Amino acid sequence: MPLARGPLSHTVIELLAARAPDGGLTPIPSPVADADPFGADFQLALYVCYELHYRGFAGVDPRWEWDAAMLHLRARMEDMFLGAIGREVGPITAADHPHAEMEALSVEPLQGTGLSWFLRDDGDWEQMREYFVHRSLYHLKEADPHAWVIPRLVGQAKASFVAVEFDEFGAGRGGNVHQELFADLLAAAGLDDAYLGYLDHVGAEALAAVNLMSLFGLHRELRGATVGHFAATEITSPPGSRRLVQALQRLRAPQPCMAFYAEHVEADAVHEQVVRNDVVGALLELEPDLASDVVFGMRAFGVAEDRLAAAILEAWRNGQSSLLRTLS
Repeated sequence: MPLARGPLSHTVIELLAARAPDGGLTPIPSPVADADPFGADFQLALYVCYELHYRGFAGVDPRWEWDAAMLHLRARMEDMFLGAIGREVGPITAADHPHAEMEALSVEPLQGTGLSWFLRDDGDWEQMREYFVHRSLYHLKEADPHAWVIPRLVGQAKASFVAVEFDEFGAGRGGNVHQELFADLLAAAGLDDAYLGYLDHVGAEALAAVNLMSLFGLHRELRGATVGHFAATEITSPPGSRRLVQALQRLRAPQPCMAFYAEHVEADAVHEQVVRNDVVGALLELEPDLASDVVFGMRAFGVAEDRLAAAILEAWRNGQSSLLRTLS
């Protein structure tokens, strides 16, 4: 279990140390209303709740996953987080179409200012290792949050979505599962390759980026947002991964580090076209009313990624570590 970062995460973590109650719903007293939905205390509490649906925690009663009181608390946090993301995204009108949104995501600036640009041109090896740590929360469960949407899709959208996920999960070869490739990357970089090994090292922004995927994926009503988030992930991955390969080549990084991002340059370039036409396109043919949700998912992806990049770059430009704990 991670260390609490405030009263809300302390409440959740302390509860999970006990046995889950036998039925009934007694609301859990907690300071949800007073918490900052983008703050570390709030995001850690939500992350711990979501992790019950993934691999859980050692020593935690598995019945907590479906405990009514815990779900009630999580729902209150989800409402606050979704509202905060919605305010950051802003209004979406009927004129905002997913295809135009995907085209905009595909346009690369001649010189960007994001994390992959910084690491390509100026980043050092320790900053690259910090970047790996931030990304470990997602990449060690890569594709799992989006996979929740599979039973909510039908026809071509489902078939094409699963085709892309099949590659993410190694195309039938366990050693090629992208989660395993990232574990190899961590080990090669001299880092801990354990699942959730760096949960106590990263700030609210890294937690929020993964929480957003879990929030979308676990709710059927947000299936359009999940598909939009998935599309944004696949469209922006190849150029960003290409810059990271260039950064790693400049830094003479171990081969497994370069292999992970080289795989994403090649695979995600193909995935992008499948997602555009056969996932998003097929979904909207059947459910055109989900168009605004798909756009919301894409823009929410941008909000979470921009907040994470801004936090990391601010620390580095101030000559500080972007992590809460020093790496060994």
